[in-house]
Amino acid sequence: MSTYNQKILVVDDEPDLQMLMMQRFRHKIRSKEYEFHFAENGQEALDLIAKDSEISLILSDINMPRMDGLTLLNELQNIQRDDIKAIMVSAYGDMDNIRTAMNRGAYDFVTKPIDFKDLETTIEKTLREIERILKSKDLEDQLTTLNYDLDMAARIQQKILKQDFPVYADDNRFDVYAHMIAAKHVGGDFYDFFKVDDEHFVFFIGDVAGKGMPAAIYMAVCRTMLKSIGSEVKDPAECIFKVNNMLIPESDISTFVTVFYAVLNIKTGELSYCNGGHNLPYLASKNGEVRELDDVGGLLLGKFDDAPYEKTTIQLSPGDTILTFTDGISEAEDEDDGFFEEYRIVDYLKKSGDKSLNSLVKGLFLEVMKFAGAAPQSDDITVLATTYNGVNSNIKT
Repeated sequence: MSTYNQKILVVDDEPDLQMLMMQRFRHKIRSKEYEFHFAENGQEALDLIAKDSEISLILSDINMPRMDGLTLLNELQNIQRDDIKAIMVSAYGDMDNIRTAMNRGAYDFVTKPIDFKDLETTIEKTLREIERILKSKDLEDQLTTLNYDLDMAARIQQKILKQDFPVYADDNRFDVYAHMIAAKHVGGDFYDFFKVDDEHFVFFIGDVAGKGMPAAIYMAVCRTMLKSIGSEVKDPAECIFKVNNMLIPESDISTFVTVFYAVLNIKTGELSYCNGGHNLPYLASKNGEVRELDDVGGLLLGKFDDAPYEKTTIQLSPGDTILTFTDGISEAEDEDDGFFEEYRIVDYLKKSGDKSLNSLVKGLFLEVMKFAGAAPQSDDITVLATTYNGVNSNIKT
């Protein structure tokens, strides 16, 4: 039983009962386990309940003036509080009234003359039921709050990531396409892309540790920082370095983010990139070759002050595609708890041929879904792909 005061309302018109209750339960009263309140009829009881919502247990006689116990039971049902339980007191052998009381929602009953040992047992049993109901209600409230947070987190994530493709239909020097399937409990995947000027196109993808509202908020903060700094700084390593230091005050012991960040010169095809602990992307060449980008090192963001980050630059040829993804792809599980793993990504890219960019991305999702079958996924599944078409290209992807 809980140690806090249990407020018990005794409803009876017999003046001696109040003294008897206070005497018989004096130890419970002194230890502050029980706190008794008294009313002489059903109407007084309703007035007290209206004033004090902590009253949950009612011990009521059936026969009383003004409003009897059976009418009181009817009125209690109108209050619509699941945590109110009534123990009815009736004359021994008065089975008709006892049956009526139970049908009207009484939790239990005792008979006159009152056996106080039996009454204490009945009170304890009823209080345990009330406490169970209150705990269940607390859990329901917590679940409602959690579901609200998850719904809001999902809205934040979808609002941030929603893009109408094609985004740059009037610029055929490059193409970009992204797609995400959110996990049931909303993870922290995000991506973004933007043109800094007529020569430079930035794209990045990230994965925040955690789920729900905290991950969604941290994701929004991280994305905003990357976009803000990236609009001013063209060096990927410098951008990641600054964002990392800015994120540290926003991070707690279990919060961090992995990021792959790249800048494509859409006039020359040079791709400069920096990696902050994220899955390395794959380069799918026009000639059918597929390789993982070189690892330039780099720690995850939000944990280590002044962590060093390096960039590297590669030359893309027209038709080359950079496929970035989160670990929701490589760690997608099938019904036997096996992982999709990155070799399947490579195999898929090698067999994809001249697919358009959106077909390439959606086809990879289809492969993952076929692999997973009916197995539920615990993480977001996100892919961002960019194709360099060349300065004078008329390629449409």
